[in-house]
Amino acid sequence: MNVIFLSPTYPFEMQDYVRGLAEVGANVIGVGEGPAAMLPQKTKKYCADYIQVPKLFDEASLIAHVCQWAKNKNIDRVEALWEPLTLPAAKIRQQLGLPGMSPDTVLGFRDKSIMKDRVKAAGLRVPYAFRCTTEKQIRVAVEQLGYPVIIKPIAGAGSADTYRLDSDTQLAHVLKLIKHVQEVSVEEFIDGREFTYDTVCVDGVAKYENVAEYLPRPLIARSNEWISPIIITVKDLQQSHIQQGIALGKGVLKALNMGDGFTHMEWYLTPKGEVVFGEIGCRPGGAHLVDQMNFTSDIDLFREWARAVCWKDVRINNPRKYNTSIIFKRAMGKGKILHITGLVKFLKQYGTSVCVENLLRPGQYRRDWKQTLVSDGFVILRHPDWEVAKHISNRFAVDVQLIAGG
Repeated sequence: MNVIFLSPTYPFEMQDYVRGLAEVGANVIGVGEGPAAMLPQKTKKYCADYIQVPKLFDEASLIAHVCQWAKNKNIDRVEALWEPLTLPAAKIRQQLGLPGMSPDTVLGFRDKSIMKDRVKAAGLRVPYAFRCTTEKQIRVAVEQLGYPVIIKPIAGAGSADTYRLDSDTQLAHVLKLIKHVQEVSVEEFIDGREFTYDTVCVDGVAKYENVAEYLPRPLIARSNEWISPIIITVKDLQQSHIQQGIALGKGVLKALNMGDGFTHMEWYLTPKGEVVFGEIGCRPGGAHLVDQMNFTSDIDLFREWARAVCWKDVRINNPRKYNTSIIFKRAMGKGKILHITGLVKFLKQYGTSVCVENLLRPGQYRRDWKQTLVSDGFVILRHPDWEVAKHISNRFAVDVQLIAGG
């Protein structure tokens, strides 16, 4: 099994997917911009070969270089899990005549307007939305929908360049902020709780499922620097509202003709109990969500994803044991981290629940919280009781502070 894998070193978690592929018996051929000699040891030890390309994001050049290298070679799969590369990977598969999702199928996971049209055509509830390329179109869409509305990139990932608008004044301000975005979706704002539906699929059938809740909703978290965003995986997937979301997710997978691999979907639960589709990608959730899922059941989804795409098999028998939370911290102040307050006391009281502690340390510079959800570090913790897991998470969010200055 020879697998070409685009961008094996970045984002950082891609290195674990390379490991997973090797552990299920694949010969991994990495594709990246840097020379093979500069690969991290963690990646280098699992790569059987490497293709250096001039630019990963020059699609025509990338496809040409990879296809030329693969000419007269026995290649079985082409995979990419970094969202901007999922469509180029599909085009490479198509040119090489390899199995896997077609460019048209992947486009349904990449283009938010096409995505919602296909999901809506399947009879599933989606936010009302307009595809816009000009300021005039945006203003018309806002007028038809009425405030509040959401504006987001057609081909975006996460909550980057995503805004809630409640007035003409906010609209005028945001129009200046999104001038670099070629196409946007102007959507009905759905009030309610926000969840994920994550899967590892074989032939479009979910062989592994996960649901997590955002506390608070991502749009609120990314709009307020003082907030410590929390995401908690749900141990009990049999709750009625969770089952409604799972049923919606399965319908979306069918509507979009999902094949093999990871999916990461977001959905809403309104105060009236209605479940509404948000968006979906044919890739895993970022910001250590896969680590959370692994800690939820003590499994290795990096390897099981690889088993799914290589051998159409998933071997997960472990039950969901924990509600697993990640809490991201944003330092108070600018510049270098000066000190951390509350951490020693927190670990003394709740340390048995902590799986990972990865905060910046004094002397390190703050990260730009608007550019990375990970911000200035995080902890991952778990507990079998939902309310206890949420309580401990809130305690960390409130009691532990990073102070920056200078």
